[in-house]
Order: sequence, then structure tokens, then C-alpha cells
Amino acid sequence: MPGNVLMFLARTAVRSEDPEPKLFKEEKPKAKLVYRIEEVARLAKLDEETLESWEKEFPFLNAGRTGNGRKFFRQKDVDIILRIKELVSERTLTMAGIKRRVEEEFGLAPSAPVHPEKLRKALYNVREELQQIASSLEKTSKKK
Repeated sequence: MPGNVLMFLARTAVRSEDPEPKLFKEEKPKAKLVYRIEEVARLAKLDEETLESWEKEFPFLNAGRTGNGRKFFRQKDVDIILRIKELVSERTLTMAGIKRRVEEEFGLAPSAPVHPEKLRKALYNVREELQQIASSLEKTSKKK
């Protein structure tokens, strides 16, 4: 019997050294996919009007719209807004400087301007293709 008690004590001593089992996973809460403008304003501690003006100032901030016209932002946009707020509060850069810094940090390369003649040619080609599609659809509908 004393051997059994020693074995029991040895087993419980080993168990007590093990870390306690975790009942809940220690994960960060998942970020939402989209945030309403009201939520972003609350998170960033900014007015909705400020967010709307930044949307005009920084073309890479793209608020989407729901079916009923309410604005929403993606998580990436929220991160950008928080960074812009931080840079504005530092007061070391102009708005143009902030724009360049955010584009650099978030990998938002500005699109190169397209020459108007090149754009006109591309639109002409699209129009021709659409006309061909329309005429082929007319032919198939006349056969039926």
C-alpha cells in the first residue's frame, strides 16, 4: 500500500508542474471586415466631417456605400485613417507629405497618369468590341 501512495504522489507532483490547462483560447479578437463611418469616427476620435474631408484629400481612402447609401470603411482604411491622424497630430508634415508617407508605408503607389490619346484608343477598341458583340447577339436572336 505505501508503494501505491508514493506512486499517486509522484503522479500528482508531475501534474502540478504542468501548466494549467487553458479553458479559453488567448487570441486577439478578429478585426471586423467593414466599419460604419460612425464606428470609425468613434475609434479614431474624429468627426465624420473630418473623415469625409480626408476622403477627398487622400484618394486612396475609399469608403464604400451600402444599398441605402451609408458609408463604410475596410479594416485597411481604418488603419490608414489612424496613421493619418497620428501624422497630423505630429505637425511635422504637410498634407502632401502625409499623403506620400502613407502611400509609402502602406504600399499605395499612385497610379501613373495615362496619356489621353492612349486612353482614347483603348476606349475606341472597347466600343468596337461591344458593337461586334451586339451585332452577333442580334444575329442569334433573329435565328430563333
